[in-house]
Amino acid sequence: MNYINHYNLGMKITKHKDKTMVVSNPRRLAIYMDFIKAREQEIAYVPPGYEHRPDLLSYLFYGSVTKDWLLMMVNNIVDPFQGFNVGDRILIPKI
Repeated sequence: MNYINHYNLGMKITKHKDKTMVVSNPRRLAIYMDFIKAREQEIAYVPPGYEHRPDLLSYLFYGSVTKDWLLMMVNNIVDPFQGFNVGDRILIPKI
């Protein structure tokens, strides 16, 4: 099964800190991710019922399902079906 996140902006494949993404402007993504990683972050744990669901975690912490890609990138998760297990420690950037 493939996971399609909300960060589908373009047609260029780019790498940023060991992540591969398809984006329209790879330089802008790199600048944005450096900005996000420099901000304060919370530590949280994946609660029961939210495992393998970055969209639900995004809604829980940001009030929107569209930040699922951000949670995956910051926590170095490529496949949500393998990551975001119950009790996993995750970083939540304050945006």
